[in-house]
Amino acid sequence: MPRILLKIAYDGTDFAGFQRQPGQRTVEGELDRALTELTGEPVLVIGASRTDAGVHAQCNFAVFDTASRIPPEKFGLALNGRLPEQIRVTRSFEVPPEFHPRRCATEKTYEYHIWSAAYPDPMKRLYSFHTCFDLDTDRMGEAAQYLVGEHDFASFCCVYTQAETTVRTVTSVAVEASGLRQPREIVIRVTGTGFLYNMVRIIAGTLIEVGRGARQPGEVRQMLEAKDRRAAGPTAPAKGLVLVQYRFLDEKLFDMLNHGVL
Repeated sequence: MPRILLKIAYDGTDFAGFQRQPGQRTVEGELDRALTELTGEPVLVIGASRTDAGVHAQCNFAVFDTASRIPPEKFGLALNGRLPEQIRVTRSFEVPPEFHPRRCATEKTYEYHIWSAAYPDPMKRLYSFHTCFDLDTDRMGEAAQYLVGEHDFASFCCVYTQAETTVRTVTSVAVEASGLRQPREIVIRVTGTGFLYNMVRIIAGTLIEVGRGARQPGEVRQMLEAKDRRAAGPTAPAKGLVLVQYRFLDEKLFDMLNHGVL
């Protein structure tokens, strides 16, 4: 039975996260419904990154098996007419039957968007976190570098995590701003090979505190050493977070999936 991989983008505002949940509207649930309607088969997709409620994605993946005779590359067009406008399949293609998106080496990049201005912008309210503080991005960038590398990120993880280990590898963190003074948009870009529950949002909340002067950049090292959620900053709201890139690192998979895709 062919296995089809979907590349998907979505606005997470109205969803209770990616992963299907009983009685909740989720991205995975909408994909299951649309595929079941399209193929006439009961379909349950397997998602790559199970983003939280309110988190957006420009690039995520999901696979499913089907006996349908629809050409693999045509599933995207066929599905988009059955999906809500907040979800779009941007590409579809066949992969080996053993392929599983969460059982291979990957690298993900998230962006956290901040609107730093005296007043909120209603056009940005769903996709960025507003702060009236004029954030010092140099301080934020300095603090961010302590996070790069392999560390125990227990201080930057929700206490309700079920992860077997809180050790993760962050390959880069960058803080960029659209200008020098308010109003301006600030983007925190975090890339790594894996993330814990709420990890990027806690990193964002911590760097915001550094930027407004409530914390010193060097305190981030102490936070990591503490391995205690209470040591780090607050969890920033979900609406500012976007999964912007998902790379498969296996050489064969990279050639097959990433070339011309990401």
